[in-house]
Amino acid sequence: MSVRQSLLAILDQGPCYGYQLRSEFDRRTGSTWPLNVGQIYGTLERLERDDLVQKGDVDSEGHMYWEITDSGSAEVATWLTSPVERSQGTRDELAIKLAVAATLPGVYVAEVIQTQRRASLAQLQSLQRAKFAGHNVDGPEELAWSLVADSMIFAAEAEVRWLDHTEQRLALHPAREMALEISTERPKRGRPAKADNVAAVTR
Repeated sequence: MSVRQSLLAILDQGPCYGYQLRSEFDRRTGSTWPLNVGQIYGTLERLERDDLVQKGDVDSEGHMYWEITDSGSAEVATWLTSPVERSQGTRDELAIKLAVAATLPGVYVAEVIQTQRRASLAQLQSLQRAKFAGHNVDGPEELAWSLVADSMIFAAEAEVRWLDHTEQRLALHPAREMALEISTERPKRGRPAKADNVAAVTR
């Protein structure tokens, strides 16, 4: 989630001060990813260093307004017209946890999966309750929040489906077949070469 580009996009609408930026971000995301003021000002300082924003007027209450520069507007336009790139190097903690657990002798992976499924289902139900608890899509704020909520609900549903799929696949392999002993082969220095099958999946 890019705080940098989101704040820039809001400033592209007009000058804002720090607390105002936080409020505007929350309005558009339903406070799904709350930002603290320190995070806001830290981001603004980096944006200023990169010549994407600049300090503007100070109002009678002492609020410093930040303004977007032409370079900042250009970055917003690029962000909005470019797809979000999913990094091949992103580590999914749950996938790694289950992959490692499946290869450890004496670990009953089905229990690990069941524990995670209960947590994932609880999260899914919580998201669904939050979405339908008085959030009718009547205005732009409600619509923006529902888009975020839908994304999180779909991700939670996909995680539950993946857990079901993983449990079915592992059920076909006895635990003793999956267990890996520590290799006695001395590893080579440097980064390991990417396996062909992983490279194929990420192409």
